[in-house]
Amino acid sequence: MHFTQYYLDCLSHASYLVGDPTTGRAVVVDPRRDVEEYLADAKAAGLAIEGVILTHFHADFVSGHLELARATGAWIGYGEVARPDFDFRPLADGERISLGELELEIMSTPGHTPESISVLVYEHATDEVPYGVLTGDALFIGDVGRPDLLASIGVSQEELVTKLYDSVQHKLMGLPDQVRVFPAHGAGSACGKNLSTERSSTIGQQRLFNYACRPMSEQEFAALVTDDQPSAPAYFVHDAIVNRSQRPVRDLGAEIRPLDAEELAAVIASGAAVLDSRDPMDFAAGHLAGSVNVGFGGRMAETAGMVIDHEREFVVVADPGQEQATALRMARIGFDRCVGYLPDVETYLVEHPQSAEQSSRLTAIQMFEAIKDPEVQLVDIRNVGELVNGTVDGARHIPLAELPKRYRELDPQRPVLLHCAGGYRSSVGASWLRQRGYEDVSDVLGGWGAIETATANA
Repeated sequence: MHFTQYYLDCLSHASYLVGDPTTGRAVVVDPRRDVEEYLADAKAAGLAIEGVILTHFHADFVSGHLELARATGAWIGYGEVARPDFDFRPLADGERISLGELELEIMSTPGHTPESISVLVYEHATDEVPYGVLTGDALFIGDVGRPDLLASIGVSQEELVTKLYDSVQHKLMGLPDQVRVFPAHGAGSACGKNLSTERSSTIGQQRLFNYACRPMSEQEFAALVTDDQPSAPAYFVHDAIVNRSQRPVRDLGAEIRPLDAEELAAVIASGAAVLDSRDPMDFAAGHLAGSVNVGFGGRMAETAGMVIDHEREFVVVADPGQEQATALRMARIGFDRCVGYLPDVETYLVEHPQSAEQSSRLTAIQMFEAIKDPEVQLVDIRNVGELVNGTVDGARHIPLAELPKRYRELDPQRPVLLHCAGGYRSSVGASWLRQRGYEDVSDVLGGWGAIETATANA
């Protein structure tokens, strides 16, 4: 059996190439949009990709089913209740797909979305116990898929919780303990709240250690699963719709082009946003006025999707050599309106000082001094589940994903000071507020970790 997991840290996304070397037949499960690696690996292994299976309509990224279908002629399979706008193969509960000695079995596991399925992998068709199960977003390592995302438009959370309870407690937990679990996401994904950094597990381990897999009533399950879920990025609804639509197909090896000074001025004048993916400290030292800073070293795409409109054109500013990778990360979540990149921001700022801007970052000690002034508005932009670690008295809680909807709660005439857990998201939020016209905005270096240290040493 050929079995490869592909993991994208920036989206906490796992996809899979599963094939039978004896026949050379293979499928890809939950592919990302840039499909070159699947194609290269399949070719190297002597495999032909004949099918693409999607466990559900993903909301956090644009899946690569159309790209793979164009490149290989593969069929596209979804759970039989799915209704995409393109030709697909409906996959029924209990259906077996033979690739030779290797067989796959479809298990309907709705709850995260109505059409969700899991895929059982049998190394040999005669095996009684499957090698593993690809659970999509139904079952994660340490968690289960949240039932409240708007990916399931027109279906109530209550109905989905009932379905998820049955899928997890009865169907997936009905599998033998030794069956390996391979989910579609890991720690950091907004598709759940308690995902592990482990990328695989077993049914037995999840039965013992996953809070949602121990025996319980449906009411208890619903309360546990829906409590303290992180705010979903605004682009999730867009991507869920895109993934069921006949959208434009991304070209293999697509790249963005460099912009000269005149082109940059023109696109900014026409309303393009500027996405600066450099480190927050480099950004603070000098950047294009009006830029939004979402550092490449963090969860760049998902975070950028919280604060940049997918319908708006944008320009990339990045460390040398990271321009294409920055644009690719954005394309993975369906942000295709990148008009190009600025090749050398430092030289540009020296030559165009009128376009340069710096930003204010305070230490935790400086923060405590600053908030003695009642005019200072302290904003905690962590997710709700992070607040158990502690809060600063008087801080207003606005998760970063909610800032574009709630920023008017803040007075633009008064100073604003933001903190997150470590200083990454606060730079994002502060830069976004400045872009919206808030002039006196700072963020806290080191975030909550530095605040705790300062408090302990006081």
